[in-house]
Amino acid sequence: MNTKRIGAAGAAFLAATTMAACANNASGSTTAAGAGAATVDASAPTVTIMVGGMSKQIYLPFMLAKQLGYYAKAGINVNLVDEPAGGDATQNMLAGQVQGVGGFYDHNIALQAQGKSSEAVVSMLQIPGEVELCRSDLKGAVKSPADFKGRSLGITDTGSSTDFLTQYLSKKNGVDPSQETRRGVGAGQTFLAAMKQKAIDCGMTTEPTVSQAVSDGTAFILLDMRTAEGSKAALGGTYPATSLYMPTDWVNSNKATVQKLVNAYVSTLAWIQQHDGAAIADKMPAAYYKGVGKDAYVKALNSEKGIFNPTGLMPEDGPKTCLAVLGEFNPKVQGKSIDLAKTYTNEFVKAASSVG
Repeated sequence: MNTKRIGAAGAAFLAATTMAACANNASGSTTAAGAGAATVDASAPTVTIMVGGMSKQIYLPFMLAKQLGYYAKAGINVNLVDEPAGGDATQNMLAGQVQGVGGFYDHNIALQAQGKSSEAVVSMLQIPGEVELCRSDLKGAVKSPADFKGRSLGITDTGSSTDFLTQYLSKKNGVDPSQETRRGVGAGQTFLAAMKQKAIDCGMTTEPTVSQAVSDGTAFILLDMRTAEGSKAALGGTYPATSLYMPTDWVNSNKATVQKLVNAYVSTLAWIQQHDGAAIADKMPAAYYKGVGKDAYVKALNSEKGIFNPTGLMPEDGPKTCLAVLGEFNPKVQGKSIDLAKTYTNEFVKAASSVG
C-alpha cells in the first residue's frame, strides 16, 4: 500500500498555500456579479482550513461560502488549502500548520483513540456521498466487496476516510483488509488514470469523478452511498461525513472566531437548500467541473443534493454509526473507550446567525 506523504508536509503545505491562494483569487474574479465581492477588514481574524479534495462535490460548501462572500460577511478571513487526502490534512492540523480541516467527521473518533482531542464544529454532509466503482471489464467478476480478496483497491490515501470505509466494507463482507491491496490514487484525473491503466480494480470516489467514469465506460457502480438508503445499507446507519473539525484546545481558545466560521457555513448550507444544481454550479470555479463538463456536474449535483446537511447539526445517530464502522477493523479504535460527546459540538450551530 502507498504510504502517506507526511514527511514533506511542511514544503507541501507552503506550496499548496501559494497555489490555493492563486486559485482562490482567480476564481473570485470569474464568478457572477457580487459573488466573493465583499471584503473583510484587515483586523478580522484569519483562519487557514485544509480541505481533503476541494473540487469534490462533497466538500463544495467550503468554496461556495467564499464565492457567496459569506466569509467576509461573517467578519473572517479564510485561507482554503487543497489537500487530496483527509489523513494528510489531519496531520497538518495536528502539526499546527492549519487551524481546521474540511474532512470526514470520523477522523475525530480515530484521533481520540490515539489520545488526541479534536471536534467537528459543524456537520455539512449527513451521507458520505462516496461510490465504489469497479473497472468495466470486471463486471460479473466483482459483484460485491466479498470479491475484494486479492484485488487492488483505490483510495485517496492511507489513513483517509475512503481507506476507513474500504476496510470496513471488506471486513463486513468476509475479506480481511490484509488480503487486499489499497492504493492511494487521489481523486479526479489521477483516480481515473489509475483505473484506465488497470493499476486498480475498484476504488472509492465521489462526484464529479463518478459521473465521468460511468459516462465514458471506464467503470460501473458497485456500491452507491449518495443516498440515505444506499448509505444505511452499506454502513448500517446514518454516517455523517464532511465537517469542519478543529483541535479542541483551539476551539475553546477562539470561540468568537469559530462562531464566525460556523455562521458562514450554516448560511451556506441554507443557501444550498434554496437553489438547484445549476444555480450552485454557476457560483463555483469553472475548474471544478472542467473534466466532466458543466451539464454532467449539474446533473450529479441535483441527484445527490440530499447529501448536504440542511441545518449543520450533527445527526443524532451518526456518531454511533461511525464508531461502529471504525471499531470493526481499526486496531487503534478497537477496545478503546470513546467519549463521542467530545468528538463534536452543536454549540456554535445552535448559536449561528445568518450572514446571507
